[in-house]
Amino acid sequence: MYCLLEGFSVLIGPIFTRELATAPRRPQHFVYRGVYGTALFVLMCTAWLVLAGTQIIRSVGDMAKFGSILFLILAPLQLALMTFLAALRSASSVSQEKDKKTILLLLMTRLSNHELVLGKLLASLLDVFVMLATAAPIFMLLTLFGGVSPAQVARVFAVTLATVFAAGSLGSTVALARDKTFQSLAMTALVLMIWIGVWEAAAVLAGQTLLAGVPLVQIATAASPLRAILVAADPYRDTLNLFAAADTWYVCVALALAALLNGLAILRLRVWNPGRDVLPQVDEAGSIFGVEHQAPSDQPLDADAARAGHVDGRVRQVNQQSRQVWDNPILWREMCTWAYGRKVLVIKAVYWLLFVMAALAVYSTIQSGAAYARASETIIPAAARPLTPFFLVSLVIVNALAVTSITNERDGGSLDLLLVTDLTPKEFLFGKMLGVAYVTWEMVAAPPILCFVLFFAGALTFENLLYLVIGLAVMDVFVIMLGIHSGLNYASSNSAIGVSLGSVFFLFLGVVTLLLFMISFSGSFQTQLAPFLAFIVGGSVGLFVALGIRNASSAIGWASLLLPFFTFLAITNFLVDHLASAFIVTVFIYGFTTAAMLVPALYEFDIAMGRTKMAGEE
Repeated sequence: MYCLLEGFSVLIGPIFTRELATAPRRPQHFVYRGVYGTALFVLMCTAWLVLAGTQIIRSVGDMAKFGSILFLILAPLQLALMTFLAALRSASSVSQEKDKKTILLLLMTRLSNHELVLGKLLASLLDVFVMLATAAPIFMLLTLFGGVSPAQVARVFAVTLATVFAAGSLGSTVALARDKTFQSLAMTALVLMIWIGVWEAAAVLAGQTLLAGVPLVQIATAASPLRAILVAADPYRDTLNLFAAADTWYVCVALALAALLNGLAILRLRVWNPGRDVLPQVDEAGSIFGVEHQAPSDQPLDADAARAGHVDGRVRQVNQQSRQVWDNPILWREMCTWAYGRKVLVIKAVYWLLFVMAALAVYSTIQSGAAYARASETIIPAAARPLTPFFLVSLVIVNALAVTSITNERDGGSLDLLLVTDLTPKEFLFGKMLGVAYVTWEMVAAPPILCFVLFFAGALTFENLLYLVIGLAVMDVFVIMLGIHSGLNYASSNSAIGVSLGSVFFLFLGVVTLLLFMISFSGSFQTQLAPFLAFIVGGSVGLFVALGIRNASSAIGWASLLLPFFTFLAITNFLVDHLASAFIVTVFIYGFTTAAMLVPALYEFDIAMGRTKMAGEE
């Protein structure tokens, strides 16, 4: 594989060539594919233990049914994971170059536009491609159960690769066009969610609608990665007419979209970069930053005139009264200045568009009566299906701002200046937390609004409304503290962003996986702890490595150990309709984890940030 990549790297340029040469020297390169391959194998074993422990396998048909169901679960999960990693890594890779101003050095080299854009894109996606290559033989093991053919596996991986390339291209292009890391991450997540949501809505509402003689449902399938992966995994898909299949058309659409995004980035690279915060701002009077510039003259200047024109002799006239700074300057800067750029308004506008889409989906379930279905009729309520991804995007955006509020300070060199001031840990931490909540108030307030809509429509009881609103508030505080904790404990911006956003996404993905396994392979939810022990222990180890390996504490250790187990307990209580127990367990464990990150940050802030050394340290 590496021989093919080396030949390909000659066409891409030196950035990808360097990444190809240095990636095998980093331990993370092997850890990623080792952990991912092991996780897939553990999931397969867990599913088998769940099936064998609760049901009797009577024939080969039962084995084939198990293989096909497991394949239909793992294929979308892998698609979601790889899409998230591709978009995150490509966007954060470019944003880090901008934050550290190294993008200027790349622009001053002899690198052409396509070498820079494609080189950064493929270099950031190299680990994702290697993880997919690791997963291929594990997916082929499913063919041994029956019910899954090698052609299905090939189709699924083709759809996944095309989606990875399109999502990575989107993240790279958005990051090249935006000046702030938060803007890049949030806009990428919102565009991806809107893209999927639009086509899902089109497929649901299409009916028998035709567009240019083609059913709109088929067009939506050819444009939506979620629907394309389900078609590719379907054993009854038409295998004779390859080019008429929706998943084949989707691969072509995704690759074309990636080509368009990369072409736009190549054409506009030196227009977007360097950004306005780097270029000097010249006003109408011909002055730069308020300092008047005079045209050069051939007449010699005397000594007084020369001194008056020197930079030390210039006086800038300020026409407006200076603003009063609060007692907590961190909170004042977050709330009273454009700390994250004015283009954050664009992100808020796009988020409100997503909110309108989610509200229309909820209204549709209310009008059709599906929102009134009880737990005895359906395990996952119809109204929760559009709300769940909307809640996830809201939490991801809040978490992205929290972690970038620290990494931007570190990359800009201002974090070191803050550490030598007389700011107390409480002023810094609570200033950042409240500031993040203020800037992202739409993402905090919009999800409860939809819950109130369901309550007033009679589709939600007052008790369940309290569970949802309080639970969402606890999760908002958790993701804010998680982002700040990751930003403080990781010196590398890429690592901090990856750990923070990855923890939120993997917790969500873990919950979805547990739900799918429990629902698909067994109806006895109370007796499934033993098969899921490896899954829970692996989650505990991964959570401790992410949260506590840099600044270990007993509280973080206990939180890492208990959070996966209590999450499993909450899911089990939810499936057996013990909603109060699920709520209490969720609030307790995520509140405890938040406190486990907050208390050491408050009382060991100087040691964690390097302002004070412990005994025995030089």
